[in-house]
Amino acid sequence: MPPEAIFDHTTLDLNKVVISQEEIRKANPQRFEMEHLDGILLIDPEKQIIIGYKDVRNDEFWVRGHMPGYPILPGVIMCESAAQLCSYYIVSQGLLKGDFIGFLGLENVRFRSVVKPGDKLVLVGKSIKINRRQTIFSVQGFVGSTMAFHCEVIGGPLSMNPAS
Repeated sequence: MPPEAIFDHTTLDLNKVVISQEEIRKANPQRFEMEHLDGILLIDPEKQIIIGYKDVRNDEFWVRGHMPGYPILPGVIMCESAAQLCSYYIVSQGLLKGDFIGFLGLENVRFRSVVKPGDKLVLVGKSIKINRRQTIFSVQGFVGSTMAFHCEVIGGPLSMNPAS
């Protein structure tokens, strides 16, 4: 049984982007084939909720080989999309210091439905814990009203030139 939805994302206008990919790039360092967050639909600092999306395209690097004749978005990319959503929230809200937010781990991951090219994967994240060294977010991914996956994303501040 899937968990209860963090937020009813079906009440949002999926065409009303509040943060574009260009703005996301100011906070998240991923580029090229590693960019897996296309826009932000809602940020609610009071409830510590962020909602974004990934448009799953036919021309992505994984389509040819995962799985030939039946392309499905790899779970690891769903999780990376979730981590990028959380990272954007942390950086944009000024919650942690560092050069960027690193993806430190996952807990309680479950995949519930396939995601295919042409789908819009809507990501709903809610902060569970934020301290100076670590954050934990609960994230759920949806295609339409179907929960495709859910997980807890662990992140933390990283420095490009850590002291030796």
